Amino acid sequence: MRKTIIFLTIVFFLIIISDAQAKKSQVQHNEAESYTLGNFIAVYPSENNTLKIMHAANPQKILWESASGGFISAAVASEKITESRGSVRLDEKILKRLKPAGDEKAAYDGSVLTISGHLKGDGIEAPFEFSLRPVSQNRLGFEVKISDEASQCNRLFLHYASSSDEKFYGFGEQFTYLNLKGRKFPVVSQEQGIGRGAFPLTSIVNYVAPGSGGSWFSTYTAVPFYLTTKLRGLFLENHEITIFDLTDNDEVTIENWGTCFSGQIINGDSYYKLIEEFTEYAGRMPKLPDWMNGGAIIGMQGGTKAVLEKFEALKKSGTPMGGFWLQDWVGKRKTSFGSQLWWNWELDTVQYPDWDKMRAALMAEKDLSGDGRGIRVLTYINPFLADVEAKKDASGMALYKRNLFKEAALKGYLVRNSSGGAYMIKNTSFDAGLVDITNPEARNWLKGIIRDQVIGAGASGWMADFGEALPFDAKLLSGVSAMSYHNMYPEEWARLNREVIREAGLEGDTVFFSRSGATKSPMYSTLFWLGDQLVSFDGDDGMYSSLKGMLSGGISGYSLNHSDIGGYTTLGPLYKRSKELLLRWMEMNAFTAVYRTHEGNQPDNNIQFYSDGETMAHFAKFARVYRALAPYRETLMDEAGKTGKPLVRHLMLEFPDDPKAVDIDSEFMLGSDFLIAPVMDKGITLKKVYLPEGFWVHLWTGKVYGSIMSGGECFVESPIGEPPVFYKKGSTAGEKLALEIKKVVNGDNQN
Repeated sequence: MRKTIIFLTIVFFLIIISDAQAKKSQVQHNEAESYTLGNFIAVYPSENNTLKIMHAANPQKILWESASGGFISAAVASEKITESRGSVRLDEKILKRLKPAGDEKAAYDGSVLTISGHLKGDGIEAPFEFSLRPVSQNRLGFEVKISDEASQCNRLFLHYASSSDEKFYGFGEQFTYLNLKGRKFPVVSQEQGIGRGAFPLTSIVNYVAPGSGGSWFSTYTAVPFYLTTKLRGLFLENHEITIFDLTDNDEVTIENWGTCFSGQIINGDSYYKLIEEFTEYAGRMPKLPDWMNGGAIIGMQGGTKAVLEKFEALKKSGTPMGGFWLQDWVGKRKTSFGSQLWWNWELDTVQYPDWDKMRAALMAEKDLSGDGRGIRVLTYINPFLADVEAKKDASGMALYKRNLFKEAALKGYLVRNSSGGAYMIKNTSFDAGLVDITNPEARNWLKGIIRDQVIGAGASGWMADFGEALPFDAKLLSGVSAMSYHNMYPEEWARLNREVIREAGLEGDTVFFSRSGATKSPMYSTLFWLGDQLVSFDGDDGMYSSLKGMLSGGISGYSLNHSDIGGYTTLGPLYKRSKELLLRWMEMNAFTAVYRTHEGNQPDNNIQFYSDGETMAHFAKFARVYRALAPYRETLMDEAGKTGKPLVRHLMLEFPDDPKAVDIDSEFMLGSDFLIAPVMDKGITLKKVYLPEGFWVHLWTGKVYGSIMSGGECFVESPIGEPPVFYKKGSTAGEKLALEIKKVVNGDNQN
């Protein structure tokens, strides 16, 4: 009996000790532990079992913190993707949801931290991993993945903390809202649409061509990067469809259409530092050649005679010119949308007889050219090819030398449909095939077309249009999913164009400008433009929207950007370019990277720069303003190439401590010295302008505005010809421009 008591006593104490050790082990598991990841510090699990990330330079500032309710989840979902002429609509249905099982554990090898566990729900289970690795002194890489395909999960979510007063900027060219806090949207490169939510236009367009009206978030450029007013930054490295949900005051959710995605968390003590760190990854744009920086780019159509007539008129008006952009060099045809091109990339000698003589006449003009070496010719291309079998004269003679569409189709160079045939994509009244640039042979063939028939025709630049319309169900030779490659196509389209220039030895002298893009597009493209805005003032799809697109694009690494002067899209009698709109758009674009006109999709129904003496004189005046700013722009382009700073800047970038500047989207800075508040309303000649703290000199009158203590609003006389433009008092660039205004704009010096 005594032995039994002793035995039971020993067992009892062993149980107590074992339980204490287990509890101690559990406490140790839940205690916060700090992990060093290069210059970054990760703490896990911190309070509420969250993961916190800081930087050694400022460990009190939380750069990223996981959501307290579990920061990884997954789902099984079905989707329906509807495409129409490059516009995309995404519809998904979540079928099953998986949440953390609570078995997370951390593993650390001295440089990489991995948190792993399981997700469970609706009868299925999937293991996950979240890993962190240092990339550079100020960038921390992360990867999220599910490793079990048997779960059939096809959605992966990352949840992390935000705050109600944190504002989010970036995400490529955003044409409606700059601060995206409170909104949910996909990051997909697509046609921006016609109207983009403006009522009733968008509804009418969608009735005629379903999906073509676009929406508030539709954009040509899909850039999964942002910076916030808390000086936090993050970007994704993958190209799959991603949805950012910023609707929760206290949380951000990234939804990835796949089972793995990666990105980087950025440390920076200023907005500019965050942009610099991001563009170190995404790439930075080189400065424009002198010939483009020093004069207007004249967008024209109509053939040799029309070009030379306008050239003489522009010379007479003293308009400095960089080049003539002749998009109809391949010939025009009438479609339901107006005037469109024959998508067959060779010179149309019927439209442009004596092409070489015309080029020689332009190159012979030295005084008004941007670099004193003559005025260049620019053309147009895109990655589509259309059958030109019907391009014949009245006698039935073919008006083409090569039918590139048939060549490409025969060689298997076009993206394919599910049946294996060429995927024919509708564009207004005709269909076209898209070159499969994942096919090395097709890629080299298309590069040869650009080299031999574009550069070979004497072009010093071209619009590299489209790139956003790869169908999600297309088949690519590489075998990669078109859903994964869709956002990558515009990047690769830009890379292809840049390769042609490099291989031809023309870097620094030849330019192409892109409208579609993704994260790394600035690494390849030499210039961007904002696509096809309406010929209107409005903020959904007109002049105002183009400014917003330029501001958000600048934050997203698109440092050299511009819009069509006067807009592009004309629709019947309701949307026709007015004279006032054209003049006001000229005023705004003189203070951007490029001063380029476009006649629009219906040239005969639009007011043009050459329509009358007033439009011509106004165009010449602001072309001279643009030219006078060339030395200043050159310094800004040098800066952009080194740091990623945009030429056109949101006020918040220059005045980060001004609480009002962050919400202003109707004004912009050119560099650090000039503030421009373009007139974007019909009939306005007195405009309310916000001026940040400091003293500002009105460009046209020399009057000084402002206060050294704080910013404020003022009303400024804004007649046509004198938009609100200010420079910082004491600015050398501003004082030089003011002197040029007196002698150049007033006609004392036409050059």
